[in-house]
Amino acid sequence: MNGYSMPRYFQNMPAIGEPLYNTDAENCQEIKAVEKEIFESVQAILAAGRSDESLNSKGQLTAMQRIHALIDEGTWYPLNSLYNPSSNSSGSTNVIKGLGRVNGRWAVIVASDNKKAAGTWVPGQSENLLRASDTAKVLRIPLIYLLNCAGVQFDVQEKVYPNRRGGGAPFYRNAELAQLGVPVLVGIFGTNPAGGGYHSISPTILIAQKDASMAVGGAGILSGMAPAGRVDHTYAEALVDAQLNGPKVPAPGSMSIHHDITGFVREVYDSDTGVTDALRKYMGDLPAYNLDYFRVAPPAEPEYPAEDLYHIIPVDQKLFYDVYQVIARLFDGSCFQEFKKGYGPEMITGLARLDGLLVGVVANKQDFLINYPEYRGEDAIGVGGKLYRQGLIKINEFVSLCARDRIPIIWLQDTSGIDVGDLAEQAELLGLGQSLIYSVQNCASAQLEVTVRKASAAAHYVLGGPQGERNAFSLGLATSEYYVMNGETAAAAMYVRKLVKDHKAGKPLDETIDLMNAMIEDYHAKSRPKVCAELGMVDEIVPLDQLRGYLMAFVQSAYQNPASVCPMHQMLLPRCIKEFDTLCADVFEE
Repeated sequence: MNGYSMPRYFQNMPAIGEPLYNTDAENCQEIKAVEKEIFESVQAILAAGRSDESLNSKGQLTAMQRIHALIDEGTWYPLNSLYNPSSNSSGSTNVIKGLGRVNGRWAVIVASDNKKAAGTWVPGQSENLLRASDTAKVLRIPLIYLLNCAGVQFDVQEKVYPNRRGGGAPFYRNAELAQLGVPVLVGIFGTNPAGGGYHSISPTILIAQKDASMAVGGAGILSGMAPAGRVDHTYAEALVDAQLNGPKVPAPGSMSIHHDITGFVREVYDSDTGVTDALRKYMGDLPAYNLDYFRVAPPAEPEYPAEDLYHIIPVDQKLFYDVYQVIARLFDGSCFQEFKKGYGPEMITGLARLDGLLVGVVANKQDFLINYPEYRGEDAIGVGGKLYRQGLIKINEFVSLCARDRIPIIWLQDTSGIDVGDLAEQAELLGLGQSLIYSVQNCASAQLEVTVRKASAAAHYVLGGPQGERNAFSLGLATSEYYVMNGETAAAAMYVRKLVKDHKAGKPLDETIDLMNAMIEDYHAKSRPKVCAELGMVDEIVPLDQLRGYLMAFVQSAYQNPASVCPMHQMLLPRCIKEFDTLCADVFEE
């Protein structure tokens, strides 16, 4: 026996793909140029602020050094590296976050960037923290904070604190995770007053460096109350004198208080690495399945190299490509067991493996579809990337079966939208789109969305987009674009009436044409991968040759400690695939 169940379903999946015979050097260079720009931008953000040497000389590690001391080597997958929706001068939201494996167990890790104003709360940080807790919730993996947060940056407090997803919301989310049985751990470094104090105490297990503190308010609050409600010369001079000549006011909430007296802090260590080592120990104490419990086949590399993707995926959004060739370079053994092949041909659905673990895959097909969709008549020609009736029905069925069988889902999205017009309305596409949202929302399985190229309009969020609560996170590539509609379509929709009016009046069209082209250029600029990552439309722009690593981390995380399981021999989806292939496949032959 080979140790794996149901071999005729899972170990003998059809192989897809073929070697790449034609390369496109120009396409490859263009993609790698964007990836280089992204990489350099991320490195600039990480380097900004105090130098590593300055912090190390004070006995502190930087946030990245703390992360690497915590994780198993080679298991760091950053998320939201460019996220900075309010254009903070630091270039970031003062945190570094991502997926990392700690003592053999995956976790979402958030580290206060102590190079930047001691990790103070700035605009966008709360939202970034909520995204971290969302990921931990969906994947049911621990959330670890490496906390060094000096509270709210005072001059931007109105942009940080008083709103439904602002400062304070992450503490409620940590409480929710605790109620769900998802561990929240924190390593505390430096001074953590006010919001930093609540951030310190909201996790379940607290580990601290000996010089750290956490408190309701900082020393500055203790000495900074102006009795007159305003500052005059007398008060200003008193502040100066107190600062220069008065006794030094220690930061409240030292470890002599919160370890020795309150007992809030479980353990205290002399060094930063002592804290990270303790966190590693506690991670080892947490429940997690041996992944072999869920494996359906031995782990295997794809048959074809990831480097091929630079030649397969066109930068030109109007060009088609073979998405099967993409799938063949991402999943184990280049194997793919397709669900209802030929039915709803604009969508490809099926089962694949990552690290021997079963995963559902949904992808947009890129091609012309002859005599399709059926509701437009025999001479209809459908376009790959658009959603039609059959495709929406197929995805609904597939997601529902993945939910039933507890299989995580990866969406490979490249969509130009949902079909429109009266015939599309008669075909119930509006209702079928909403029904897909219902199916996705009712699917307890973790989901990951990858925007291969186009993410457009409602199709973006019905195809597993980040708007849904089951989305663990979304990834973009150097080829990704995000928009309600492309610039050309938007310009035509916005200016067609003015063109007609000017034409009827005998006016030159040049001015309107210039406005349309300016709009197209603006749309293009605002849909670039870097801009979309900064605004949070996508959680990370990933190099093509690193994409499989992210997919692997996601799937391993999803199987680490799931809330429920379906035994392999009780799954319906692989049986449905076999039945369709046996009884119906000849009806939908291409």
